[in-house]
Amino acid sequence: MKSLDYIQMALDALDKEVEECVMNLTMDMTSKNEIMLPLLQQKRVLEQTKEDLTYLKENPPTNAGECTMWKQR
Repeated sequence: MKSLDYIQMALDALDKEVEECVMNLTMDMTSKNEIMLPLLQQKRVLEQTKEDLTYLKENPPTNAGECTMWKQR
């Protein structure tokens, strides 16, 4: 899946941004927290998405593409 590659690239970029923020000695802790909070939230979402896509890749649905709503009625 190409999307897994893109998610991993985005995670690597976020890690780099967080590391740069942590290593910036001119910034106070409040500023670092304000910058890092959205980055870490994005990272959490991307990690969960990667985990979900990996699960779907390893365990594909049995009726891929088939609508099952009519079966429930």
